[in-house]
Amino acid sequence: DLTWVLDDWRLTKSAAISDDFGNFHDLSHNGRVGNIVTINGREPESFAVRSGERIRLRLINAANARVFALNFAGHRPTIIAYDGQPVAPHDAPGERVLLGPAMRIDIVIDMTNRPGERFPVVDTFYRGMDFKAVELVYAPEPLRESPLDTSVSLADNTMPEPDLSAALRHDVRLGGGMMGGMTTGTMDGRRVSMREMMRNGKAWTVNGVVADGHVMEPLLTLARDRTYILALDNDTAWHHPIHLHGHSFRVIRRNDAPTPRREWQDTVLMNPRERVEIAFVADNPGDWMFHCHILEHRAAGMSGVIRIA
Repeated sequence: DLTWVLDDWRLTKSAAISDDFGNFHDLSHNGRVGNIVTINGREPESFAVRSGERIRLRLINAANARVFALNFAGHRPTIIAYDGQPVAPHDAPGERVLLGPAMRIDIVIDMTNRPGERFPVVDTFYRGMDFKAVELVYAPEPLRESPLDTSVSLADNTMPEPDLSAALRHDVRLGGGMMGGMTTGTMDGRRVSMREMMRNGKAWTVNGVVADGHVMEPLLTLARDRTYILALDNDTAWHHPIHLHGHSFRVIRRNDAPTPRREWQDTVLMNPRERVEIAFVADNPGDWMFHCHILEHRAAGMSGVIRIA
């Protein structure tokens, strides 16, 4: 049972951390994506495994902005949990384990190859920027002759189940960024042009509003213990891992098609121009941040507050 905290760093040629934090290109595009990937704070060359071994690998994406899509060459990872919540065990879609910033995924891998063999783990998310994170290296002595055949299913979730038949529905639109087509937004209570937003270091909106700071009027006010569906529209050209504080939710639809596993998450990665529906019971009272977890996107306006009263 192991944990990998995945992160990235933007380093100069002299191995110093680049000091270009907060530049507008990062704010309005992908965010601050680094050029070095680390696992648990290091850049390891190899990771020792043994034939016949079963590993539960808890992956945590701690990066500012990098989306990881890990390909475990020569292996077949089974996903058993998202964001700390059990899911029916299944193969990684497209043979890649996909994590946006703040996402956590638990996988089980049976080490079925021969002693002495080596297999790369490669981040393949960004086109032309494949990055080998580490190599799985098989020790000379096997642990057992054949893999385990026991179940990898986790215990069922005990959170309150959303009542979709009685759910109240709200639309939430994410806008802005380069190539997004947005021309205006509401900032400090005024309707302003995208140019004025940019002069103030802002580039993104939630329902047309540019967030500034952490204390703000609620985007939505929800009644405690009611079921809600939030229909999220990514009206931008970029990916956004959307995170709701204080709650987990079921991801129930993508682009109007039901999701096959209705997985529980607290951070859902949205593709450009994608529509995602999430459902949850608003059982945790208070004001909760709702934001893109690419930190530069949040700082540049893609944030709001959902109030449970």
